[in-house]
Amino acid sequence: MDLSMTAVELGKKIRNKEISVVEATTAYLDSLEAKDKDINAFVTIDREGALARAEEVQKMIDDGTLTGPLAGVPVAIKDNMCINGMLTTCSSKILSNFVPTFTATAVEKLEAAGAVIVGKTNMDEFAMGSTTETSYYGETKNPWDLARVPGGSSGGSAAAVAAEEVPYALGSDTGGSIRQPAGFCGVTGIKPTYGRVSRYGLIAYGSSLDQIGPLAKDVTDCATILEAICGKDDKDSTSVKEAGDDFTSALVDDVKGMKIGIPKDYLGEGLDPEVKDAVLAAAKALEAKGAIVEEFDLSLVEYAIPAYYIIASAEASSNLERFDGVKYGYRTEEYTDLHNMYKKTRSEGFGPEVKRRIMLGSFVLSSGYYDAYYMKALRTKALIKGAFDKAFEKYDVILGPVAPTTALKMGESLSDPIKMYLGDIYTVSVNLAGLPGISLPCGQDSNGLPIGLQLLGKHFDEKSIIRAAYAFEQTREYQRPAFAVEREA
Repeated sequence: MDLSMTAVELGKKIRNKEISVVEATTAYLDSLEAKDKDINAFVTIDREGALARAEEVQKMIDDGTLTGPLAGVPVAIKDNMCINGMLTTCSSKILSNFVPTFTATAVEKLEAAGAVIVGKTNMDEFAMGSTTETSYYGETKNPWDLARVPGGSSGGSAAAVAAEEVPYALGSDTGGSIRQPAGFCGVTGIKPTYGRVSRYGLIAYGSSLDQIGPLAKDVTDCATILEAICGKDDKDSTSVKEAGDDFTSALVDDVKGMKIGIPKDYLGEGLDPEVKDAVLAAAKALEAKGAIVEEFDLSLVEYAIPAYYIIASAEASSNLERFDGVKYGYRTEEYTDLHNMYKKTRSEGFGPEVKRRIMLGSFVLSSGYYDAYYMKALRTKALIKGAFDKAFEKYDVILGPVAPTTALKMGESLSDPIKMYLGDIYTVSVNLAGLPGISLPCGQDSNGLPIGLQLLGKHFDEKSIIRAAYAFEQTREYQRPAFAVEREA
């Protein structure tokens, strides 16, 4: 079976009875098991459950119950989304034995569409990191170059798609965690508007920033998957009932008259020249198709990183308080009293990056520093949202790079947390403002590594970014990493 097919292409072949669901699932499981010892994209592989589910789905396709584009297509889920009866760890020791009794709404919606879940993907511990190196289960490697990181925190999901271990995967994005690994791994990822997809069943990092979204080979797949998982959910008070969720209707090769703005602030110091050239070439390609492209000043960019890390860490310190060894998860073996048990469990259960962010969050929420740091960060967040609102009065889409560089070498930024945090410069403001963003490949650097292009839209206007991304995508071929081609099952 051709593993380079997109999810939508595979779904069509399944519907046309050219490939059975069991055949497709077996092919991907075999590919996954052959390749993953090198990539380490998965925490859990559920071969038995996936094959049983494949037979069920095939029956429902045969009797006409399932007719959608994703019916029978295998998928991987980031390991911070709960699935009833399947180990869900957030790639942390503290949840290394946690098996939920319920399923995240986004995953339920995929199952209702006929998805076959093959397993859970590796990630930065509790989604805290930009490299997928902070996982308790070891780092994930980039299929383009095994000595480099796949990005994070959804690095396992992005690497699994790039390595053709699965046709598509779900990730979550708190400050760029779908878009940046998509950029590093040469695949496509959408971070939807905050509230577009239910967060119920997503283990929280920063509740006001987290959003679930798809990672796949192309824009068509991402639009199709987003259609399947979006919508209002009574179990999540932040989810929104919003019209206009027929995202596949935006898959048209037409950007004539579309106004695209490029923030000058995104093209300055710290941006790799090869990344800059590829992004500007993508803008030229859209201009050649009739879009109106111009540069403009987007203020407050330099304040996005400090505001984001203060808010995200503050929310993390509250959200992670529940992991104490009492009700579920890891508990230390030897302790003297309750407080000692809490302390030892958390000391042994959390990794260094998670501890760093909990301490930072507790500090900025403490009575002496709440006004000086946390309140200022919230005010900055409101100003950043205002700056984007003003920009979108003039532009339909904002275009820029996903990250300042291509994929880093293993260990490069882990030894310098500030460097890792600064790598999120182009992505975090999107989460602070709650906007939708898409990342897709726009070229390669001199090392042959993918370069990511980012397109941002107004609130609940995913259609504009999908339309612009689709039009640009028509100008270039999807590139497969040599790892996937060489190890084709």
